[in-house]
Amino acid sequence: MSANPQTLFDKRPSHIPAEEWQVRVDLAAAYRLVAHFGWDDLIFTHLSARVPGNHHHFLINPYGMMFHEITASSLVKVDHEGAVVADNGYGVNPAGFTIHSAVHMARPDAGSVMHLHNHAGTAVSAQKEGLLPITQTAMLVHPRVTYHDYEGVALNLDERERIVRDLGDKDIMILRNHGTLTLGKGVPEAFTLMYFLENACEKQIRAQAGGELHFPSAEAIETTRKQSETLPKVAKLLWPGLLRTLDAKDPGYRQ
Repeated sequence: MSANPQTLFDKRPSHIPAEEWQVRVDLAAAYRLVAHFGWDDLIFTHLSARVPGNHHHFLINPYGMMFHEITASSLVKVDHEGAVVADNGYGVNPAGFTIHSAVHMARPDAGSVMHLHNHAGTAVSAQKEGLLPITQTAMLVHPRVTYHDYEGVALNLDERERIVRDLGDKDIMILRNHGTLTLGKGVPEAFTLMYFLENACEKQIRAQAGGELHFPSAEAIETTRKQSETLPKVAKLLWPGLLRTLDAKDPGYRQ
C-alpha cells in the first residue's frame, strides 16, 4: 500500500497554528493547480487567502517563485497594506496586492481571492460584450459576473476604491483588458468559481471561431441563473478530488 502524501509531506512548522497551516496547504495547492491547468503567467498574477483568526493578515505568493514551485511554508504573510508581517525571506508583488487588499478589506466574506491572466479569460475581457450566456457553463457564472475597466498596471492604491465599487456584492469580476478575478469564503470556493469562469471563457472563444452563435431562450437563461445559486457548494465535493489529483503527481506543495 502506498504512503499517504499528506503523511509524507505535511510537516507543519511548530510556530504556525494548525488552522493557518491548513489554509496554507490549500492555497499552495491552488497555485500548483493553476500551473497544472496551464493558467499561470510565469511569476505574475496572484492567489491570496485570509489568515484564520486575523482579518487583517493574508497569505500570498512569494514574488519570483513559479507557481509550480510554491509550497505551504513559502507563502508570505502580509498585512492589508502589503507589508510583510512574518518574514520568511521572500517579498511580494505590490501590484498584486493592490487588487487583493481592496477585495479582502471591503468584503469580510472574501476568505480567498484569485486573479489570473489566462488566455481565454483575458481574451473575453477584451471583448465589448464580455462573457456571453452561450454555454451551460457560462450561464452558471454569468449572473455572478461584474466588470472593472482597465486603469494601467495596478500600482495606484487609489484604484482600490473603484475595484470595490465595481465588485459590489458579486464574487466574479472580469478585469477589462486584463484578466479574471474570483473570491470565495475559502480557497476551494474561489478556485471552483475560477475553474467555471475560465472554462466558460475558453468555450466562448472556441465557439466564436466556428461561426454564428446560437443563444438559448430567455427562459433557459433564467432557469440556469436560479440553479447557479448553489454553484459555490460544489467546491466541497470538488476540492478533495483536486487534492487527490495533485497528490498523485505533485505532492510537494504540502511542505
